[in-house]
Amino acid sequence: MMKNMFTPMPAILLAAAVFCGTLVMGSGQAFADGIADSIVELQHGWAKAYYQVPDKQKPAAFKDLAAKAHQLTIANPGRAEPMVWESIILSSYAKFEGGLGALGKVKAARDLLEQAEKIQPDVLNGSIYTSLGSLYDKVPRWPIGFGDKQKARAYLEKAVQVNPDGIDSNYFYGDFLLGQGEYDKAREYLEKALSAPARPGREDADQGRRAEVQQLLEKARQHG
Repeated sequence: MMKNMFTPMPAILLAAAVFCGTLVMGSGQAFADGIADSIVELQHGWAKAYYQVPDKQKPAAFKDLAAKAHQLTIANPGRAEPMVWESIILSSYAKFEGGLGALGKVKAARDLLEQAEKIQPDVLNGSIYTSLGSLYDKVPRWPIGFGDKQKARAYLEKAVQVNPDGIDSNYFYGDFLLGQGEYDKAREYLEKALSAPARPGREDADQGRRAEVQQLLEKARQHG
C-alpha cells in the first residue's frame, strides 16, 4: 500500500493494517466464546482509528487501542485471535506515530504473529500470513529492520492460498506485486480484492479497504 515502512527514520510508511493493519485484517467470522465482544470492539476500533480519526489524533487513538489489545492478549493466554489483533494495531500505531519507537513496535507485532502461528496458523482466515507478509514487505532491510522481500512473497502467497477470495489477502498481495513491478499480476489480485464478498460486521473496514484497492488499481492500470 505504501512505498516503505520508514523514511530514513522519523516517519513510518506501513501498509494499512498491518496488518494495514491488518494487517487491518481479520474476517467477519463469528466467535463462539467469551472474547467475541472484545475482538469485535478491537476490529471496529481499528477501522475507526485508521479510516476516520484525523491524522493528528491517530497516534493517541492507536495508543489507547494497543493498550486494550494487550490486556486482551494477557487475559487470554494461548488464544491466537487477540495476538493477531494486537499485532495489527501495533503495526498501525507504528505507522502513524513514526519516530525511533516505530521499529520496536513492528518487531513486537512480528513476534506476536509468530506466537499466534504456533497456536493456530489459519486463525482469522489467514490473517497471520497476510500480516507477516505485509511487515516483511514494508519494514526496511537489515541493518535497520527485518524486511525481506522473499519472505514477504512467501507469506502473501500463503495468505491467498488460505483465503483466495478475501479482500485483505488479495489487496496486500496485489500491493506487493505492484511494488515489484509485476503490474499484470498486481491488477489480477487487486481486481479480486475489489470483487471480494463483504465481511459481515466489517462494513466499516471494507469501505476503507475498497477505497485503497481502487487507488492501487489506478496505479497498476497506468502501466497497462
